[in-house]
Amino acid sequence: MDAVSVIRTKRDRGRLSDAQIDWIVDAYTRGEVADEQMSALAMAIFLNGMDRAEIARWTAAMIASGERMDFSALPRVTADKHSTGGVGDKITLPLAPLVAACGAAVPQLSGRGLSHTGGTLDKLESIPGWRADLSGAQLMRTLEDVGAVICAAGPGLAPADKKLYALRDVTSTVDCIPLIASSIMSKKIAEGTGSLVLDVKFGTGAFMRELDDARELARTMVGLGADHGLRTVALLTDMNTPLGLTAGNALEVRESVEVLAGGGPADVVELTLALAREMLDAAGLTDADPAKALADGSAMDVWNRMIRAQGGDPSAALPVAREQHVVTASASGVLTRLDALGVGVAAWRLGAGRARKEDAVQMGAGVEMHAKPGDAVRAGEPLLTLHTDTPEKFAYALESLEGAFDVSPEGTPFEAPALIRERIGS
Repeated sequence: MDAVSVIRTKRDRGRLSDAQIDWIVDAYTRGEVADEQMSALAMAIFLNGMDRAEIARWTAAMIASGERMDFSALPRVTADKHSTGGVGDKITLPLAPLVAACGAAVPQLSGRGLSHTGGTLDKLESIPGWRADLSGAQLMRTLEDVGAVICAAGPGLAPADKKLYALRDVTSTVDCIPLIASSIMSKKIAEGTGSLVLDVKFGTGAFMRELDDARELARTMVGLGADHGLRTVALLTDMNTPLGLTAGNALEVRESVEVLAGGGPADVVELTLALAREMLDAAGLTDADPAKALADGSAMDVWNRMIRAQGGDPSAALPVAREQHVVTASASGVLTRLDALGVGVAAWRLGAGRARKEDAVQMGAGVEMHAKPGDAVRAGEPLLTLHTDTPEKFAYALESLEGAFDVSPEGTPFEAPALIRERIGS
């Protein structure tokens, strides 16, 4: 077996055999196949695609490159969720303790943000003392004692994916459904959860701009779950408008705590409850009522215990940016559009995100939204507040907000699109 013949097969629109896939994923992980050769293969896959059997085998090869976790000794059934990422998407924070409060164990292995999409671990690291890196023993102990954990994946989990993703990031092959699907599902299957719910986003603030592309990605991942014996369902959700009223690390933690306290923005509550019900149903806990767990404080109790178990202080003050800039409405009327990408890029430019994985983030930076589409606004009143420690970033952030929102005349009819567009799965 050699890399050139594997590349040639896919370059010429051929189908990769199981043996070719197994060999090249293993050889690349071990360093036998050079980055430039894997780059060529990734581009050939990007251009010519893969069929379902190829994607399933590619996923299996990436799983086999590392270890698999085993939660069978836990007294609770496990359930997990993955989001394809968006602006203001803090859903994991209230969701994990909520589902745990309803009786499931939630081993949420999460990542950091890159570009305009925020990372769950970055948000939680704004809590004083909280740490993302846990040993396997610490993870299991927290799941046993608390029922939920949100932490970084260890280096032994699908190492082929980590190496390949870094390569795709610098070769413009990230936006490829076979490679996206196998990347996500290899880690989730290796994680060993009993069931998986996917939040696949579409719109300006998502990786998949078009609904049809998001649907294809969701169907591919649900199929991969079925091929590997993992019960998987997916919700297609709208990311043309940011989720909630905040985009930025500490800002989103505050909003998540509001949801756990029984309040919070309606769209965040709606999606949190919808995903919780799907997770509980997939786990066989059909009698649990997540709305009740939010209302009676039990989800908040699990949140506090989860944060403490990972070294954090849930009662500590969160970071606040030193500088603010208010964007006001230029006219009175109805806010009919608030572009997720514009808000996400603004938050990133203010310091809430990173351009490279090694970049630091500002915990207090981000964008606070004072209105959502459908709300009445008044000329001169705040629409957005920008937060940063470095005020020289304001001008750069404001550039991304030019044309990012529309205010229509008073009385303009407005009907908000459905947040949850489709469900895919059994």
